[in-house]
Formats: sequence, structure tokens, C-alpha cells
Amino acid sequence: MNDSGPTRLVLLRFLERVQLRDLARTRQWIADEERRDAERRRGIEEKPAPPDWLLEQGLNRGSPPVYVHTGDCWNTGKRSAGIAQEQARQAIADGVKACPHCRPDSALGIFD
Repeated sequence: MNDSGPTRLVLLRFLERVQLRDLARTRQWIADEERRDAERRRGIEEKPAPPDWLLEQGLNRGSPPVYVHTGDCWNTGKRSAGIAQEQARQAIADGVKACPHCRPDSALGIFD
């Protein structure tokens, strides 16, 4: 009747199994995080370069363009699309306003 519970060796083997399971789970978490980091880096590396010039359209589909922006302007809206340098020059020449914040007219060498 003295020997009513599991032996010390049985308990240690149980502890070993629990720790191995925990170690396997931790290794899986590490592998998952490494995969996410690699995907993040790949996304940054494969991201296309921003356009040099942007044309911001009006609120409605048929509305004329509102502003010409430089590609790195902080004040561009969701309705902006990338354009070539000559298109930016032509838009300003046609009367589209230059953004007062990024001053694409100055960057293009167009002065009033």
C-alpha cells in the first residue's frame, strides 16, 4: 500500500513529453514568424516605385483634373493616378492647378 502513485521515473517521462510538445509548438511559432518576416521583406522589395508625377481627378467621373502633384506629395488623394513628366507639363499648361504643397510646377521648371 505504500506504492499508490506513479513512480518518479514515470512522472519525469511525462514531464519530458509535455516539454517536447511545448518545444515543438514554440519551434512552429518561430517558423511561422520567420515566414511572415520573409513575406513582408519580399513585399517591400517587390513594391513598384511610386510614380514621379500624379494627376488628381475631380470628385465625379466626368470632372476635370484638380491638381498635378509630385509623386511623393503628402496631399494626394485616392483619385490620383501616375502620369509621365510630359503629361504633367501639359496638364499644367492646359490649366490644371499645381499642388500648392509639393509645387510640381517648380520641380518641372515651369514658372508663372
